[in-house]
Amino acid sequence: MLDNLTQRLARVMKTLKGEARLTETNIADALREVRMALLEADVALPVVKDFIAAVKEKAVGEEVIGSLSPGQALIGVVHRELTKIMGEAHEGISFATQPPAIVLMAGLQGAGKTTTVGKLGKLLKEGQKKKVLVVSCDVYRPAAIEQLKSVAGQAGIDFFPSAVGEKPEAIALAAVDWAKRHYYDVLLVDTAGRLAIDEAMMDEIKRLHAALKPIETLFVVDAMLGQDAVNTARSFNEALPLTGVVLTKLDGDARGGAALSVRHITGKPIKYAGVGEKLAGIEAFHPERMASRILGMGDVLSLIEEAKKGIDEEKAVAFAKKLKSGKGFDLNDFKEQIGQMRSMGGLSALMDKLPAQFAQAAGQLPAGAENKMVGRIEGIINSMTPQERAKPELIKASRKRRIATGAGVQVQEVNRLLNQFEQSQKMMKQLTKGGMGKLMRGMKGLLPGMR
Repeated sequence: MLDNLTQRLARVMKTLKGEARLTETNIADALREVRMALLEADVALPVVKDFIAAVKEKAVGEEVIGSLSPGQALIGVVHRELTKIMGEAHEGISFATQPPAIVLMAGLQGAGKTTTVGKLGKLLKEGQKKKVLVVSCDVYRPAAIEQLKSVAGQAGIDFFPSAVGEKPEAIALAAVDWAKRHYYDVLLVDTAGRLAIDEAMMDEIKRLHAALKPIETLFVVDAMLGQDAVNTARSFNEALPLTGVVLTKLDGDARGGAALSVRHITGKPIKYAGVGEKLAGIEAFHPERMASRILGMGDVLSLIEEAKKGIDEEKAVAFAKKLKSGKGFDLNDFKEQIGQMRSMGGLSALMDKLPAQFAQAAGQLPAGAENKMVGRIEGIINSMTPQERAKPELIKASRKRRIATGAGVQVQEVNRLLNQFEQSQKMMKQLTKGGMGKLMRGMKGLLPGMR
């Protein structure tokens, strides 16, 4: 997402190298390119105009001090204005009400609303320790209720049954009553997907809103709609008192203009973003972090949060103790770390949050290659004996041939894995010595495709 915009902005900043300070002339040249980059990313025209005007006003005369170049100084201004246009800071769901906190989910057909209900429920349960109940008021799509029931089961949250033929308001009120009597913290109400121009359906969701009086009314919109996402958000905002927006498919091939436009056009904050098909693929939307990612600075805070979710703390503590004790890093540990990386969304998901100089490596991997690569690594390690995993130095030519045969790969694949393992061993030694700079440089040799 937004890769093209990131690359364009990086080129703009390079053109300012060698300038002594930011002037109207060099800023005008740079902002012309920024404007084109934003329009190509499908950012709404009024947003582009306001953004460019704000950057120009703030940047003219900006002092280039210390080690800052004009490009870096302009990046600072652009970062602040990008953050401002997307909403300054993250706004989560409000729980300032008598439980249950009712969250009404509205959205277009095909926006991924039902899956988002499950993702959000899982996030609230695991991240905020809330007791969550979900209910479907979509009595028009035969499979909708069953889909939400299935998603809720996978997410580990409770589902309130409903049936085709029942009135949406009656379903919702019965769910509220059940949630109150069983002490739920949150009730997520899934509604039928509708078109903004469908007056009958819009009237129905207005009645639902009036009956439920939800603390939050979230509009779920597909980021791949581009400027249409902004227009539909505006239409829904006129019909309903929206409190926020959830962008789905932000990890896809979207040009990403919706992320930069929705808040500015509707005045409603983007609260969450869907970043994957799995139920864990949702994250809180932080404007300042998104601005950093757009500018190629990475999003290390989100990466750390993702790591906390994906890593078993007991195993991590045991692993740290093992390293400190000097017992070393063996192939069992290597397999464990690779598995944890996969549970965090894989290499591409991690690289998306790293600064541009590291993230470029992810693009060198062909689509789908990552999962195959991890599966191959695990297969090769599984073909080794416990002794070989604990002492990789024992693996000589004859053992390599046996391992390759067992894993169904060429001997070269075994050699490649052992080389990657050696690189990881060095990284772990650097980590225990506190050499973070050396550690980051060492990452380049960790996996195929990274140079």
